[in-house]
Amino acid sequence: MQLFKYSWLVAALVSIASCSKDDGQLTANEVEGLTLVKTMDNNTHIIDVYTKNGRFETGYNEVFFQIKDQNGNLINNATANWTPVMQMMGMSHSCPASSVVKKSGASSTYTGFIIYQMAGNETEYWELTINYIINNTDYSVTNKVDVSASEERKVESFQGSDDKKYIIALVQPVAPRVAINDMTAVLFEMRSMMEFVVVDNYTIKIDPRMPGMNNHGSPNNVDLTQNAEKLYSGKLSLTMTGYWKINLQLFNQSNELIKGEAVTSENEGSSIYFETEF
Repeated sequence: MQLFKYSWLVAALVSIASCSKDDGQLTANEVEGLTLVKTMDNNTHIIDVYTKNGRFETGYNEVFFQIKDQNGNLINNATANWTPVMQMMGMSHSCPASSVVKKSGASSTYTGFIIYQMAGNETEYWELTINYIINNTDYSVTNKVDVSASEERKVESFQGSDDKKYIIALVQPVAPRVAINDMTAVLFEMRSMMEFVVVDNYTIKIDPRMPGMNNHGSPNNVDLTQNAEKLYSGKLSLTMTGYWKINLQLFNQSNELIKGEAVTSENEGSSIYFETEF
């Protein structure tokens, strides 16, 4: 099984606030602002998994974890990777996931991102496997994890006009405001049920609208294009608080429309879009 594993796509993270050499203090600082989501145990190590909001949701999830021995001592010399798998009735599939790296400025905290494209339920659920190496010895742990549906649409999975399957996920803004916001997204092609690759040099056109306010738009938006970090970045103009539908159109390197429709007087929205409300 192969997943998308590019370390340069892992988002920049906040450094720890203290230079204390006290292990307890350093540990507290490394997970400050994070909430425990899951504790995984393979009888050799305990893996504590964190996110900022304390849950896994559909869309882009920035994920952190620490590895401890059974005495609670943190491990700081592991190399790791992960494999999220959705167990469905009669089949299974994965989702886009980054490589695992050390959290910026941290000693014992590892991080990356996972993009869940669908929520789990009682009979169809996600499992997360973390594989890691410590002192040339291989270890692995697998646990079921709960993935809930995001309150807002943050990810789109679809087949394009070129018959390829794509996944687009919103990364930023997490906390939108009345302003011209920095906007970033990631774009993947699903090559197989277990393989996802970054799509290069496409354009994601955006058209934010307020359906509850006569579908008005906003000025000074900048369409998303790929930057050096392989993220798609642009500018999202939000002129007032409320519910916004961010209509999307995906174009390939030849400026051919792959998916999505323009907003017109006859068409109120695209078939692919993100949502935000604040």
